[in-house]
Amino acid sequence: MSLASRPRPVLLVTGASAGIGAALARVYAEHGWDLVLTARRAGPLNDLAEELSHMGAACTVLIEDLADPAAPRRLFDAVQARGLSVAGLINNAGFSRTAGFLNTDPAAHAAMLRVMLAAPVELARLFAPAMVERGFGRILNVASLAGQMPATGGDTLYGPIKSFLIKASQGLHLELRGAGVYVTALCPGYTLTEFHDANGTREQVSSAYPAWMWQTADHVARVGYAACEANRPKVTPGAMNNLLAGLAKHLPDRMALNMVGGHAKRLKRI
Repeated sequence: MSLASRPRPVLLVTGASAGIGAALARVYAEHGWDLVLTARRAGPLNDLAEELSHMGAACTVLIEDLADPAAPRRLFDAVQARGLSVAGLINNAGFSRTAGFLNTDPAAHAAMLRVMLAAPVELARLFAPAMVERGFGRILNVASLAGQMPATGGDTLYGPIKSFLIKASQGLHLELRGAGVYVTALCPGYTLTEFHDANGTREQVSSAYPAWMWQTADHVARVGYAACEANRPKVTPGAMNNLLAGLAKHLPDRMALNMVGGHAKRLKRI
């Protein structure tokens, strides 16, 4: 059954308080979805819910920190308790630490693995069975161009985590093919969001790369929505980002590592 012929479906968006997550919530609201919005910050979520309500979307706000191993099950139980049938899942929550592997608190590394690797897997496992049973569902995992490049020093775990998320999305895409459940990995490059403010690299990345390399969160969200509706297993917004991903894939390892090593030096000014 097509989306247009259904009652308003419900979409759960993690990390919905700002950036790509909030932009995706707006795009899906435009296309007739109701929203369950979750993140750690109540204020921005409530503001977004009010904004989306003026677009005709019913919104539910659930405050959770996915670094807590119990959070995915709590989200699932909270949705069930409200009688909502989630037909779409966007795993967007994420962050990075750029001080270096040895200079980062192991607890921060553990939180990264929980939020960006374990939680998306657990949430998909919790919500996908009902999607398959209904014969309709959408799962959009927000990965990164970094997941298609060699890992960089400094933010050592970020790229490998996103690479895992891309591969997991592709595997689930194949497994659910024909079930009416579409699975896509969205792989944005540099995007104008709060992400670089949160990890303390805003000044470095803004001066290291020209304005034309940056994309808006709204553009990335619209590309992601269209790709998921087309049931594409992976999408990378932007011609330059696709070029970089292609170069990294086909260059010899040494050359590819030197390329991302230059990236790290520009950011750190070393």
